Order: sequence, then C-alpha cells, then structure tokens
Amino acid sequence: MKKDVEWKYLIGLNQLYKNEKTNLKIGNNSFIKQILMKQKKLIKPKMGNPKVLEAKCGFKAYYKKEFLNYFEYYSNFFEKAGLESNAHKTYNEDDLKSLAFIYYQKDQLKKNLTTEYTFSARVFKGKGAKYLANKPSLRNAVLQLLDIDEFPEKDPKNAQWRFVVDCENPKLVVICENIACLKVPYEYKQNNIELWYVGGNNTNPLKEIPAKKIELPLFYFCDWDHHGLSIFSRIKDIFKEKGEKITLIAPTTLDDALPVNSPHHKSKWRKKEFSGLKSEDFSAQQQEIINILIQDDIWLEEESMDLIELLSEIN
Repeated sequence: MKKDVEWKYLIGLNQLYKNEKTNLKIGNNSFIKQILMKQKKLIKPKMGNPKVLEAKCGFKAYYKKEFLNYFEYYSNFFEKAGLESNAHKTYNEDDLKSLAFIYYQKDQLKKNLTTEYTFSARVFKGKGAKYLANKPSLRNAVLQLLDIDEFPEKDPKNAQWRFVVDCENPKLVVICENIACLKVPYEYKQNNIELWYVGGNNTNPLKEIPAKKIELPLFYFCDWDHHGLSIFSRIKDIFKEKGEKITLIAPTTLDDALPVNSPHHKSKWRKKEFSGLKSEDFSAQQQEIINILIQDDIWLEEESMDLIELLSEIN
C-alpha cells in the first residue's frame, strides 16, 4: 500500500487528516484515486471547487490506522536529518527507507565510500546502478546525508561494509545478505533482534569479529538462489572455525518464488549436481526446497519472506 504512495502524496493525505481538505493534486496517484476515492469513497472533490479535495466520514480513522505512524516517522527523520520534505519530493517507499538507512549508517558508509554507480546498486537494490543518476533530487539528498560534494571516481580496493542495527536487549543476531531489513530496524528492535549486514558477497569482515560479539544465537537470512546459498556456506565455515554455529532461515512456502531470469537478478542455478552447492551444509528439508528451486528454475527473494514470523516458527 505505502509503496504505491510517494512522499508528495503522503503530504496531501496528512493535510486531509489535519485540515479535512487539501489543494494538492493527490488524485493523480492511482492508489488514492482508485482505492481511497472510488472504492472506499473516503475522499471527494469539494462542491463548487473540484481542485480542492475533502475528507469524508471514515477517512481520519483509516489514515490513523494505515498512514499516521509511517508519515510521522519519516517527518521526524527529515527534520532530524535536515532534509527538505516538501510536496515536490517524489520519494517512494524504498527511497525513504534508503535515506533513513544512509543517515543512521553514515559513518560506516563514509569509511568505505564507493562510486555513485556501486553505491546506487548496493543501497538501492534492484533499482540499478544508474538509479541515483536518474533521480537528481534523491541524489542530492544522499550527498547531503553523507556530507560530501561528490562520490569518488574509483571504488576503494577494500570496501568492507559491516552495518549493525543494535537493540537494547538482543536475544539473537541475524546476518542479512541484503540491506532491506536494516532499512526498517524498528520492527526488529521491538522483537529483540540485532541485525548485521556485511556487504553481501563480502564475508571477510565476519572473520575479524571477536568471540564475545557472537555469544548470541546466530542466523542467516538470504535470497534462496545460488548466490545467497553459496554465501551461507562460506559464512558457516567462518563461524565453524570460531567454534560457533549459524542457522539458515528457510522459507515455509514457495508461493512468492520468481523465475531466475527476473529483471535485475543475475544468480543462475549451475548445471551441476545440486547446483554445485555443498549439500552437507543444508538439512534434508532445506535440500528438498533447494532441489525444487533448481528443478523449476526459480528463486525466492529475501524481501518476500517475513523474518520475524520465520524466526518465531524456529523458536
């Protein structure tokens, strides 16, 4: 839902909530037009002045339930970060999550600052290396958050990212292949989950983690494709050398699986037995899931799985 409503439209919805009217052109958004205006009939044009939209009975309750906390979270973020948040900003949900992530992980990002294309591909996953270049307003906001004038022309030789989302009383640690979960950390903090991201394929930072940092139960959350599962094997070996175990979080359904030739997806299954993966690193049930994925030439994206729900089933 929220992913379909850009920031400039969220501002209009908030005006409707506070003032019961707005003159912003939020009817241009398909979700607002089709769902809130036509289907639910919670918004209507003002009689005699259709350029002004008015809130109808039930709108405030709906907005409070579905949007208020979300809007206030990012409004507070914009104020704290010193970014403009006017109705000209076309940030979508992933843009907002990424900006907040950059703000809170600024120090680590600046230590190993990459080129614009690399940064765009890693932080704005699935949007491509030229995503920032094609969104000047978003690019300027990123530069402001990082407190830099420009990205470097070359990538550093040893760009080793290790991001941590701390929580007050962690009960376990989840190492994520992708940054996505770290962009909405409040959900995991509330569930006493500490999140780590070490750069996807770059597992070297894990070798340097001291024993006292890995006393909690360890889990790995990843895309279920050749790339993600092979990274798990490397991570499992790293912790085995440290005398620690790590548990792979497995999906309970393949309903959201995608074809391996999905846009922006480069990991393909190998034409080898078990795709060349180390079968001994996976349980019998996990091997069964992997064999189905290989046979049907499909994969499961990390973001399509509910981490908190899967952890509750494991525990």
